[in-house]
Amino acid sequence: MKLLNPHGFGMVCAAVAVATGLVVAGCSSSVRGTATVNQADAAAYRTEMASSSAAASSSRKAAATAKAVSDNCTPFRGTTSVAVTKYNEFVDAHDANAPDQDAKRDTAAQTLEDAARAVESRVNSAGGDLPPDMAAKFTTYVNAARALAAESRKMTYTAPVGPLNDASKVVNDSLNAARDACPR
Repeated sequence: MKLLNPHGFGMVCAAVAVATGLVVAGCSSSVRGTATVNQADAAAYRTEMASSSAAASSSRKAAATAKAVSDNCTPFRGTTSVAVTKYNEFVDAHDANAPDQDAKRDTAAQTLEDAARAVESRVNSAGGDLPPDMAAKFTTYVNAARALAAESRKMTYTAPVGPLNDASKVVNDSLNAARDACPR
């Protein structure tokens, strides 16, 4: 068995490499001129990138808005329903001149203030992500709930109920407006 001659094999490989290099070099040609940007393609690329960036930004904004709406609307119903229940218990006790009407009045007023504080805190936490019209409706409720709490604290069995009824109507209207603004 005859072994390959390493010296001869190396010479063959070198010759093949030189021949391949000559073929490649012979087939190349240079292009004369100055490289320039295709302005139409560059403008189209910039427009496409700006559009893509705007779409991504819009998508992030929409997601933040949806989260802010959910973070405000979902707890709003629960928070306000407790306040409504406690207020109605006070009104029933007041109308019946029940011995616990003062305690129920104080509980109702505190629950209204707690609801106002909770709603206000969530609106503030949402910042600019909550649509302005919704933020305004929640803020109207906050102010109305605080006003009703103040009127409730003034109530005794002999106090006139007109201011309390007026404040209650404002709360109901603002409560319904905020609930209606929330998705179902």
